[in-house]
Amino acid sequence: MSLLAQFLDPSQVSLKICGVTTREDAEELVAKGVDALGVNFWPKSKRYLSPNDATWLDSLAGKILRVGVFVNEPSALPLQLVRDGYLDVVQLHGDETPEEVAPFRDAGIPFIKAIGVRTLADLERVTNFGATAVLLDAHAPGIYGGTGEVFDWEVASNFRRAHPQLPVILAGGIMPENAALAAMSVQPAALDIASGAEISPGIKDFQKVAAFLAALHRSPSC
Repeated sequence: MSLLAQFLDPSQVSLKICGVTTREDAEELVAKGVDALGVNFWPKSKRYLSPNDATWLDSLAGKILRVGVFVNEPSALPLQLVRDGYLDVVQLHGDETPEEVAPFRDAGIPFIKAIGVRTLADLERVTNFGATAVLLDAHAPGIYGGTGEVFDWEVASNFRRAHPQLPVILAGGIMPENAALAAMSVQPAALDIASGAEISPGIKDFQKVAAFLAALHRSPSC
């Protein structure tokens, strides 16, 4: 089974740690047995990493699912990073339209579409993207993720039940203390964690990472 298939496997809730900025943190996530990491290529993010400083991602191929996060970025850069072997999956976290994501569909590149959620009405057109998975996050205009805010998980749960063929990744204000409840309430394919697993923006707290793994009933690797 591929890393992507394992990540989206509905039989267990996977863990994605987003906003990774250093090789050392990335290698520790691999050692702990985390399923996926996210690297933020949006220049306005507090967790921004320049593509020129992210070449260490190639050394992680096959060890952890590598997700590149982009916000309203023309398709050329993310497509190139995938083709050069630095990324496995593209995460589109901006205001992209179904038409604007067509290059990823046409190229057969796996991609996650992130949606800011207030009510179920925000999800009416999600299936039009043809995404590999959808990430549901708190609605925060102009911030595009990493806010630490929780939205109504019942909306996510209702969407998942209505679209069982589309894997759901849950984000937004998930902490070690509420991770088990999030997993049980929504039954997503994965939890996506940024601020909930940090010492400071972009620097990961591995005690918190271990606590997330424990909350999902998975023992950290030695």
